[in-house]
Amino acid sequence: MEERKATTMPQKGLAAAPSHLLKDILTDARGINNETLEKVILLAVEIAREGREGRKVGTMFVISDSEAVLANSRCLILDPLMGHPESKRHIDDPDLRETIKELAQLDGAFVVSDEGVVLSACRYIDAPSRDVALPLGLGSRHMAAASITKLTNAIAIVVSESSIVRIFDNGEIVSEILPEIWLLSRYSLHLKGPTSEQTEDHITVISKVEDKG
Repeated sequence: MEERKATTMPQKGLAAAPSHLLKDILTDARGINNETLEKVILLAVEIAREGREGRKVGTMFVISDSEAVLANSRCLILDPLMGHPESKRHIDDPDLRETIKELAQLDGAFVVSDEGVVLSACRYIDAPSRDVALPLGLGSRHMAAASITKLTNAIAIVVSESSIVRIFDNGEIVSEILPEIWLLSRYSLHLKGPTSEQTEDHITVISKVEDKG
């Protein structure tokens, strides 16, 4: 399992929202490239908000510790990103972001390196779930996210078809992002323990925080 390197990068904000909404997610303690993590979160929120072709879309991104993630997953179909140069598979590339939104309609996860390169798409996560306790009401995509982050040093981001974005670290949900404020009154949240909650520009970010008591 490769060691993740903590990286602090200047933040550009979540869509139209100020970057301070993500301060409890983008921490050096996660040992991940914060710039890459923020960009994937931004893309996940766009997918949650926009859907595709008039319908909601569910998908998953697994970031960092790529070698271990690839070793514990397999392609469900011929990888649609195979053969594309690395320069065209960076999360910054506008064309790639549109391609990801299209591919998000298919089953499987996107694997993203710590440097922000999308290494593979449509991958079935094959990680053991025996030590994972998932809240009731969450399905197989969330179980896969919890399992792979328990097994590896990766972070997983799940876009639910209910439009909620959930972030997993070490087998647990560490943040839930509601891209539309009205979702607060419709859906139950699954974070346990002390949390922080911030709302601005119709986005609510609820994150697990350290219990200082």
